[in-house]
Amino acid sequence: MDVIAKGQHDRNAEADYRMLQRAGIGTVRDGLRWHLIETTPGAYDWTSFLPLLDAAAASGTQVIWDLCHWGVPDGLDVFSGEFVTRFATFAEAAARQVFERTGGFDGPVPFYCPINEISFWAWVGGDVQAFWPHREGQGPALKRQLVRASVLAIQAIRRVDPRARFVQAEPIIHIVADEEDLEQTPGIAGDVARHNASQFEAWDMLRGDLAGELGGATELLDVIGVNYYWNNQWVHDGERTPLGHPGHRPLHLMLEELWRRYGRPIVITETGAEAEAANGWIGYIAAEVRQAQRAGVPVLGVCLYPVMDYPGWDDERHCPCGLIEVAEDWGARTLRNDLAAEVVLQASMMARAVDGEATSIQPALSKR
Repeated sequence: MDVIAKGQHDRNAEADYRMLQRAGIGTVRDGLRWHLIETTPGAYDWTSFLPLLDAAAASGTQVIWDLCHWGVPDGLDVFSGEFVTRFATFAEAAARQVFERTGGFDGPVPFYCPINEISFWAWVGGDVQAFWPHREGQGPALKRQLVRASVLAIQAIRRVDPRARFVQAEPIIHIVADEEDLEQTPGIAGDVARHNASQFEAWDMLRGDLAGELGGATELLDVIGVNYYWNNQWVHDGERTPLGHPGHRPLHLMLEELWRRYGRPIVITETGAEAEAANGWIGYIAAEVRQAQRAGVPVLGVCLYPVMDYPGWDDERHCPCGLIEVAEDWGARTLRNDLAAEVVLQASMMARAVDGEATSIQPALSKR
């Protein structure tokens, strides 16, 4: 599913960016659609991307560009060596477009998310057959392949622009064991521990702490991107453990663990809730971020995802989650005023939590 096209963001990018600025948002995540850009191996058509890039420049919006948000060109085998080399070459070509069109070394520092949610994609596409490539039992192999491609892409982009920064977005989770299961089923505790540890594997591989043959290195792990929703915590083989559940772990403690483990700046790269739950959810997330900031964790911002209404991945229903509300025909769009007011309020409180420092990503990350 091409969500950018379905939501007509490709036709309304500058208006969308300017609408977000009314809520104080000047940094966004947006995506290149590799499947449209490279329909023929090695030949690039940038007509689907340049309007977004130009709209960002015209509106003064800073963008973290997703180079691969699960979509790949038709006929490309993700397990092949060709996938790795083609992605790295594509990433380098995309970085050159950004570099040349935004002023080169005199332009703003570019930000990229090479491959979104390596861990989730490995599971959902490599283990449970729900997303492409629809495989079973190949999650570990897919994860390694996606890391290998990310490593080469980062290196390729830095050859174009050594200033480039990278946000490596992964979901964080917390799983607990049911007390009765612990008593009755040997091995449950080990399974839970392995599941919880798996959330760190992609970052560990990128940093070279794990599977060093993939090419990871300390300098490749830059900004830790955290994707976190209401359903990121659960009982092993059981129900979710939302806020208030005895097995729930506060988000600020999860952020503190990431900071202790990696010592890298953190951005909440995805979070949000639908309809009436949206305001309360962003209030909760912002409060947890402030608590982490007070503990010295450099959490630099929170990204509402998706920031506009979108078609559901599994059923294409109209999901009313956006700060930008979109009509049922995906045409007319308006700013959701109650959520905009909440965003402005929470952003100002986060800024105060770090002694008035700006939460904008650009000044905070001007140096690696």
